[in-house]
Amino acid sequence: GSPSIHFKIPMDTMASESTMKAPICLVENLKEQMVVNPKALQILKNISQPVVVVAIAGLYRTGKSYLMNRLAGHRQGFSLGSTVRSETKGIWMWCMPHPSKPNQTLVLLDTEGLGDVEKGDPKNDSWIFALAVLLSSTFVYNSMHIINHQALEQLHYVTELTELIKAKSSPGMDEAGSATDFASFFPDFVWTVWDFSLELKLNESVITEDEYLENALQLIPGNNPKIHNSNMARECIRRFFPKRKCFVFDRPTSNTKDLLHLEEVPVYLLERNFRVKSGNFCSYIFTHAKTKTLTEGITVTGNRLGMMVVTYVDAINSGSVPSLENAVTTLAQRENSAAVQRAADHYSQQMAQRVRLPTDTLQELLDVHAACEREAVAIFVEHSFKDDTREFHKQLMAAIEKKKEEFMLQNEEASVKYCQAKLKRLSEPLLESVLRGTFSVPGGHKLYLEAKKKVEQDYELVPRKGVKANEVLQSFLNQQVVTGESILQSDKALTAGEKARAAERAMKEAAEQEMLVQRQKQEELEQKMQAQERSFQENIAQLKEKMEREQEDLMREHERTLEHKLQLQEQLLNEGFQKKSQELNKEIYQLKKQM
Repeated sequence: GSPSIHFKIPMDTMASESTMKAPICLVENLKEQMVVNPKALQILKNISQPVVVVAIAGLYRTGKSYLMNRLAGHRQGFSLGSTVRSETKGIWMWCMPHPSKPNQTLVLLDTEGLGDVEKGDPKNDSWIFALAVLLSSTFVYNSMHIINHQALEQLHYVTELTELIKAKSSPGMDEAGSATDFASFFPDFVWTVWDFSLELKLNESVITEDEYLENALQLIPGNNPKIHNSNMARECIRRFFPKRKCFVFDRPTSNTKDLLHLEEVPVYLLERNFRVKSGNFCSYIFTHAKTKTLTEGITVTGNRLGMMVVTYVDAINSGSVPSLENAVTTLAQRENSAAVQRAADHYSQQMAQRVRLPTDTLQELLDVHAACEREAVAIFVEHSFKDDTREFHKQLMAAIEKKKEEFMLQNEEASVKYCQAKLKRLSEPLLESVLRGTFSVPGGHKLYLEAKKKVEQDYELVPRKGVKANEVLQSFLNQQVVTGESILQSDKALTAGEKARAAERAMKEAAEQEMLVQRQKQEELEQKMQAQERSFQENIAQLKEKMEREQEDLMREHERTLEHKLQLQEQLLNEGFQKKSQELNKEIYQLKKQM
């Protein structure tokens, strides 16, 4: 690879998943339709990092692939113009760890050359161009010689974007409004010009490459069709792509034969000026190409990018117009379902790990539940977006509630089982004595009461009996009522009055025990309600915070769009296009109203 941009791939990071030895076809452009390559999708699916997507388009045999290979840090990879076989038509993809942004993946997309006469359907060219724009965060348009009428006319693909893509899925969106909506989600635009032979001067003053581009994009007065066509392209570029950059390259080598096999020419043999400029281009892309985002600042990961490719290609193949809004909705549906699953699984795993059944008290279980629920909601909030109706959030809460009920039931069952086993062991001596008739003697009732009391006291000392401790004890005591009554009546040492009082005392104790159980149930009910209220408030707080963040993102997006429209308006005024400038007033007014 060229030494100036070679980089080491950190094998220990997630990014190593996205390291590819060579590019792979992402979208194959067949005569009848476009086909997404499942292998390429699988690669994207494994990339959970945010992606910086750089796509290049332009007329065939203009050095596109050479620039992309330079970005990849390799001499070869993407096929170069003179060797393209017809079966490799479409969009090719190469993923690699970003050389200067850790935890991000660089995705390079090389498109087949536009305007190849051997290719049947020119409509497919337009679709490839539109896809490259939709998928990238930086879009490079590559051309030869200079930016003039002819170059701008060849860029008619830009003017077709309004027919090929919609921002909103709802009808009734006027085209002009939709077109400026593009600016908020379209990529940054870089125009690279090869074999550039002009001096960068304007009215005898030296100008920069960017000034050269902006000057070339100024509208030209006049009504003939040629001027109209190249003005359309100028207007669309200025309208759709607020951030623009230009690079002009001198001829890489004076040897014509070498030009056909540029990838085989050692870097040091290329013209110095070309080496410097192409190096500048690479470092600009590495530094300034931003992470791919959708409306409202939604970050695109490799996995999301894969879903977008499928959504757009399906729309194109079905003959409908790909809409960004639909793509975002489809993405949100799939991502939010996965986020619900992920959060619910986290809740279940953590509860299973942290809860030791039976818990000593209900509150102990509720506290662990609250902590696990908080984490689960945080996971959902992090991985979900555009859940405007809270449909998916409600699904998650229902799933967590169901799991919580299951845990509470398991907790009760574990408590019952544990308490019954303990009580069985502790009461064995008492029950054996009853069977042996130990208490069927004068004064036996007093002995029976003492033995029963001992069982209760020993049971009281058993640790971590759980939420059903009192109920299990009450059930045991209820079973003892008949036995106690029978021993009392047959105790010859007691008078009738003493027996009556003892029976009354037994009834009072039983009623107190029953009251204790009921009071505990009431307390537990209150604890559950308080816990639910607390979790509701916490949930609302978490969602509110997310909504506020999203509002801020949206506001920033609107501000950027407004600033762009005002600049556009000023440019048109300066160029003497009063009417076009005024036409923007309506859009500016609408946007301010929205804000």
